[in-house]
Amino acid sequence: MMQRRAVNPWDWSLKLGYNQAELITGATRQLTCSGQTAVDARGHPQHPGDMRAQIGLALDNLAAILESAGMDLSHVTRLGIYATDVDEALKNFDLLGRRFGAVQNTPAMTLVGVTALAIPGLMFEIEATAHA
Repeated sequence: MMQRRAVNPWDWSLKLGYNQAELITGATRQLTCSGQTAVDARGHPQHPGDMRAQIGLALDNLAAILESAGMDLSHVTRLGIYATDVDEALKNFDLLGRRFGAVQNTPAMTLVGVTALAIPGLMFEIEATAHA
């Protein structure tokens, strides 16, 4: 049975909704997700200029991948987040808090500001590692 242990030598990151690290033992499956963005089922960008809507759809797409692998957001142990406007992304991080808070998960996380993403018009991308 998979067990997770938060590793937080300092508690400041918990106030922001993430652990410094997570020690995973007993996992039998690992899922590595590529970056998920605000695209529809055909790969067409959605919600131009709307960071909040893009974050919401990127999270929906991540959840769909996890579900297809027999997992959910509670299995995520690490997030890599890329945003073309870090301040605007942080204003909308309550969306991540709601989704991950609902499953009581605070995975390790990195947020990186970038000048552009692979598809023009996209402003937010989230990649994940999950264990079960």
